[in-house]
Amino acid sequence: MIYGVISDMDGVILDTEKLYVRFWCEAARHYGFPMEREHALAIRSLARPYAIERLRGFFGESFDYDTVRNKRVELMDAYVAANGIAPKDGAAELLEYLKANGYRVALATATPVDRAKDYLARVGLLRYFDEVISARMVKNGKPAPDIYLLAAERLGISPQNCLALEDSVNGVRSASAAGCKTVLVPDLDDPREALAPLLYDTADGLTDVIRILNRKTEDP
Repeated sequence: MIYGVISDMDGVILDTEKLYVRFWCEAARHYGFPMEREHALAIRSLARPYAIERLRGFFGESFDYDTVRNKRVELMDAYVAANGIAPKDGAAELLEYLKANGYRVALATATPVDRAKDYLARVGLLRYFDEVISARMVKNGKPAPDIYLLAAERLGISPQNCLALEDSVNGVRSASAAGCKTVLVPDLDDPREALAPLLYDTADGLTDVIRILNRKTEDP
């Protein structure tokens, strides 16, 4: 049985993953590194040490991760201040369904807690989350399982009784390694074929998660 739902934020609950991709590329190019969309996609949900290794593999040892990241934060903060952010379609509907049906709900995000809570509050969704867990609260970020293990612990539910919602390869690997029933909710790409052995199901948008919950509950 599924008693809890643990979700990634960017690209799943909020339509912000495209902003990270855009501003990673703009920040890197500002310092002379020809980052393209595929490079930014490759580091989605990836913990800092792994992201540094991946980016230096792309652009060489001179790639200064912290300098580029700080520029990315500056650019994205300016964009959000001017334009706001948007939830993903179906986010409020799904979260309202989960609350109405007694599911415990946690966020498991690479974004710092204060920033994650601010973003969720901006779109009126923070109140739906019982716990907000950041990668900064665990020893190892995604794709390690630590963040999902902590989220499940904070919810007081076994990972095996938690549905995990993810949009990225690294996020799926993290949730699956923790033992969660992992659902891919594709956003900027659709890696379902490559991830098939790790997936409990694939959702066609957030409202389709309701169908998955209902069907799996009815399975013998």
